[in-house]
This record gives sequence, C-alpha cells and structure tokens, in this order.
Amino acid sequence: MLTLMSAHSNAPAPFAGVNATWNYTLGSIVALYVLLDLLIISDLLSRFADTRSKTMLVLVLLSVAAAATRIRYCWFLRSDSGSGLPHIGWTIALFAPAVISWATAFVVSEGAFFAAVQLWFSGVLFALVASKRLRWWIIFASLALMLVPLVLSGWFGEARGETERSAATVLIAVYSAALPLMLISSLWFWRVVARLDEARHLAAELAVTQERLRFAADLHDIQGHHLQVIALKAELVERTLAMKPEYAAGQAGEIRLIAKEAMEETRTLVSGLRDVELRNELENASEVLTLSGAACTLEIAAMPSSLEARRTLAFVVREATTNILRHSEATRASIVLAAVRGGVTLTVTNNGVGEAAALHARPAGSGVAGLRARLAEVGGTLATELGEQDEAGAATFTLTVWVPESVGDGEGGAQ
Repeated sequence: MLTLMSAHSNAPAPFAGVNATWNYTLGSIVALYVLLDLLIISDLLSRFADTRSKTMLVLVLLSVAAAATRIRYCWFLRSDSGSGLPHIGWTIALFAPAVISWATAFVVSEGAFFAAVQLWFSGVLFALVASKRLRWWIIFASLALMLVPLVLSGWFGEARGETERSAATVLIAVYSAALPLMLISSLWFWRVVARLDEARHLAAELAVTQERLRFAADLHDIQGHHLQVIALKAELVERTLAMKPEYAAGQAGEIRLIAKEAMEETRTLVSGLRDVELRNELENASEVLTLSGAACTLEIAAMPSSLEARRTLAFVVREATTNILRHSEATRASIVLAAVRGGVTLTVTNNGVGEAAALHARPAGSGVAGLRARLAEVGGTLATELGEQDEAGAATFTLTVWVPESVGDGEGGAQ
C-alpha cells in the first residue's frame, strides 16, 4: 500500500482558522480592556460609597460609557491599519466620555488618575485603527495629555501617595504602560496569520491556473497541428484545382478527414476521456486540496488494469476535488483507492460541508449528478453519505465510487 501524507493533520481551514485566530485576538483585547475598566469602576464605586461625592458618581458613569464604546470600537481593529477609519460618529463616541473624564481630572481631589487614564485607553485604541504613519504620534500625544492634569494637580507628589496610589492604581498603571505593545503585538500576530492565509489562497489559485495552462497547451497542440495541415492542403487544392482536379478532390477529402479527426480529439480532450495517468490525477488532487488548506491523506492500495476504468476514475477524482473546493471549507480530506468485489473502489471524504441540500442541487453534467450519469455508462456505482453536523454546522461528506475491473478492453496495463 502506498500512503502519501500531503499535510499535517492539524492544518487550519482557509476561513475557519483565520476567523478563529481573529476571535481569539479580539477576545484577548476586549478581555484586557474589560479587566482594566472593572478595576477602575470598582475602585471609583468604593470611593463613592465612602464620600457620596457627586463628582465621583459622574466619574463612575463616564468610565462605564467610555468602557462600552471602547469594547464596541475593538471590532474595527480587524481592518488593516491605514485602510480607512470607521465612521466619524464612532470616533466621537469613543473620545467623548474619555475627554470629559480627562477634563474632570483637573478639578477632582481624588481619583484623578482614573479620570485621566480614560483618554489614554481610548487614544491607544484609536491609534491602532489610524494610519501606521500616525500611530506612535497619537500614542505619545495621548500619553502627554494624560499626564498634564496629573502633574498640575500634584498627583505624583508624596502628599497624595497614601490616598491615591492604591493596589488597583499601581496595577492599572503597569498594564497601561504596557498596553500599546500588548495590543500591537496581538494585532501583528493576527495580520501574519491573515497574510499566510492569503498566500495559501494564491497557491491554490496558482495550481488551478497551471491546470488551465496545461489544458490550453494540449488544446493548442491538437488544434494548431491540424489547422496548419488543413491550411497547407487547402492552399494545395487551390493551386491544383484547375490543372489536376482529381488530385485536388483527393486533397479536399483529406481536409475533411483531418477536420473530423481534430473535432474528435478536441471532444475527447474536453470530456476528459484522453489517456491519463490515474496516479498523477490522484497526486495532483491531493496537492491541490493541501494548497487550499485541507490536510489531505492519499492511500493507493490498488490500481485498475483497465484503461477505461482508469479514465473514469480520473474524471471522478477531478470532479470530486472541484466540488470540495467549491462547496466546502474542508480542513481534512482523504482519498482512498482499493480493490473491492471484482473492481476498484474510490472513496473521497471531506469535512466542512455547510449545506447538505446544495450537494444535490447542482445541475446534471457536474457535481454528484454528473458523476452518477458518467459511471452508469461503464457499469459503475456511486454512493454518497452525509455525516452529522458539528457545533459549527458543518458536516462530513463521503463519496464512494465503484467501477468494474472489466470495463473496456483492459489495455494499457497498470500504471
């Protein structure tokens, strides 16, 4: 038995893997902001409970509003930096409560740090959405503005050390200092994953393009040769028609035969009935599926000796591969060729199938219906099985094809 492992079994899907990475990145950023905001709000609530100060209550409400708008604004981070800012209304909503909170830091007797840091949090988040050229300028400007009321109010002085520098304050100050690097590194990792996914899509498209070029070259070889011969013989007919009409008539007959031969060869090429190497088709299918992001396993336990059986199975392999690429987001696939019941069985399995109905809705001549009609011509059978859907709503699809060993004349030998 020949076993070819085309990719690691944990290769991510083209879409699901990238979306999962983004969800993790977004979740970590939101969780960080939520943690910092909860610490601030809980500390301010504690101060309000002790003092019953209206100013402290205003700071609590402003902190809640700023936290809510920041969490919503995090969703805009998925757009690449510099690709365009969100609607101006979202940016105003992001900064409005933060700026008002920052302004109160000039007048409050306590909680000045918590009031001023709101502008820093919102400024860092905005910098990540803005152009990369302006990113660090925005970050440094936000830092400078945050420090202004703290310096003017003497927050860094020893006299306010015991009342203002609580454990929560120190913790928030440490995480606030590291906030830009933490967010930038998270988004950098996400964009690396996105670029890798784009490269994988390009590789899959390149494989399809190469197959089209191969087909175009084959078509050129067939049509180019015959058309050149037809042109030469037609010119010969023109020159000899008056002097040697019988000879010209013979050449005209040859032109008709050559044209008929060209049509037959073209029809054979288009329908996929030319003499192909089944093993190459299997390996090409495995490679294309791997490039598309599916971990594909290829197992060849038997090879039919019948030329017609190999031709039919090669067509099935190409059609099944096309259906996987078009109608699923497969992360795993397997292709197994084995000898069963006086014939050969081809089993193609893939996951990531979204809508079961779509598998049976394609017109005849393509998809499962086209395969079934093609196999009926050679006495073969086709069976499909749709597995249970997972939590994401995707199912496993299995295509099983059997062709008899006695198809055709058995020419060609095993490949």
